[in-house]
Amino acid sequence: MSKVTEINHPLILHKLAIIRDKNTGSKEFREVVEEISTLMAYEVTRDLPMEDVDIETPVAIAHCKTITGKKLAIVPILRAGIGMVDGMLKLVPAAKVGHIGLYRDESTLQPVEYFCKLPKDIEERDVIVVDPMLATGGSAVDAIHMLKKRGAKSIKFVGLVAAPEGIKVLSEKHPDVDIFIASIDEKLNENGYIVPGLGDAGDRLFGTK
Repeated sequence: MSKVTEINHPLILHKLAIIRDKNTGSKEFREVVEEISTLMAYEVTRDLPMEDVDIETPVAIAHCKTITGKKLAIVPILRAGIGMVDGMLKLVPAAKVGHIGLYRDESTLQPVEYFCKLPKDIEERDVIVVDPMLATGGSAVDAIHMLKKRGAKSIKFVGLVAAPEGIKVLSEKHPDVDIFIASIDEKLNENGYIVPGLGDAGDRLFGTK
């Protein structure tokens, strides 16, 4: 089964409270989502491979560690996932960015694919799939299936808020994909929204209804 990490750092929890607030406007919502994404990137990249190097300081030779040339790709699930990309890129600016377009059919709650554009060497990259919400899990499951179909082998999922139901579905369908979440909330309601959640992340990011 997937390894599930709830990143409950005080700074993340504080910023999460801001974006949960229904009175937080789109500008502040976007800025804080980006800030949380940067903070989460520290934990998500904790296991990047390292190599030993000798560095000449002004005083002596220092035995140091640097990240090996492992390639990364950040793949947001459109459209809300876009809000997390810049925050991640602040720490890993050399990462390539792909895009997967899925929307949820309001009657069936099932994801429908409409767009997929990935780096050509996606099979050689560690892929970080980002989406603020992990609700039913359907979009994440389908997005990761699309990535695997195109050759991706090393995949992590990063979200801000998740329902236990979504985590269960994703970990059962893709047990090789580790899951990183800022908060695991109580449940899904009858409309498929996370409770207490933060509303529709896409609408709040982009000011749409």
